[in-house]
Amino acid sequence: MLRLLKCLLAAAAIALVGVVHAAEVKELNFGIIATEKAGALKQMWEPFLDDMAKAVGVKVNGFYATDYAGIIEAQRFNKVQIAWYGNKSAIDAVDRAGGEVFVQFIDLDGTPGYYSYLITHRDSGIRSLEQVLKNGKDYSFGIGDPQSTSGTLVPTYYVFTMNNLDPKTHFKVIRSSNHEGNFLAVLNKQVDVATSNSEMIQKMKERSPEKLEQIRILWTSPLIPRDPLVWRKDLPADLKKRIQDFMVGYGKDEREREILKNMYRLAGFKASTDAQLLPIRQLELFKDRRKFESDANISDADKKAKLAEIDGKLAELTRQMK
Repeated sequence: MLRLLKCLLAAAAIALVGVVHAAEVKELNFGIIATEKAGALKQMWEPFLDDMAKAVGVKVNGFYATDYAGIIEAQRFNKVQIAWYGNKSAIDAVDRAGGEVFVQFIDLDGTPGYYSYLITHRDSGIRSLEQVLKNGKDYSFGIGDPQSTSGTLVPTYYVFTMNNLDPKTHFKVIRSSNHEGNFLAVLNKQVDVATSNSEMIQKMKERSPEKLEQIRILWTSPLIPRDPLVWRKDLPADLKKRIQDFMVGYGKDEREREILKNMYRLAGFKASTDAQLLPIRQLELFKDRRKFESDANISDADKKAKLAEIDGKLAELTRQMK
């Protein structure tokens, strides 16, 4: 009986902590990656964050970071409770920072995703992807943030891994920047080739079409799922419901639609789950498999074991995707 009483008291204490925790949520920090200058991002996001604060009854602060790793770590230590990620960085947020996908962007054009590109200046003399693959040591290359889906993961796998190349050693010089930085680097002829994506190209088409005319797209990726928003799983359930209801319902009038349009040409948000990350997880594993297949520094037995482990994970992902 005494043991049962202790268990009941412990359970009550845990429940009380949960109630107190819910009551203590006075504000939320919303992580936003710096794909371009911080001032421009604040102008794009602050009206939306203000509307969110009014709807959910909790102050919402924009947390602007220069890279995905900074937001992931901030979410891991509860300095950020909600964040916008690419699919690749969302995997780390889910696996390492107690995160959970809850909504996904809806594109203004109604497309279910976006594209990664390799771009060059029209005056560079580079006319095709084949030139890039054949003559890498002649060129400088701008890649994205290490956690960027369209800036790094997708082009690394489809352009380089699939052709048994490593971008770190393939080019004369390699530098890392965000999408805006890489676009401007190509435009100003500071790098010969760089990664970009359809969101940045569309933005330049609307803002500075004369600049876009100076850019040549060398390669277009398969469709990438639209970006997710990830919250901490330990947020109170009632607060989660208010947040998701706000997100899914946002864009109901002209003012809200204009705000969304300025945020990467969005039409709104739709409910989503961690399942949208499965194709990207698969992509990461394929990339790892190719790396181990070509690694001459491990024994045949270790290689066989590692490949079998990866194949098992791939099979499980395939099962989940069905």
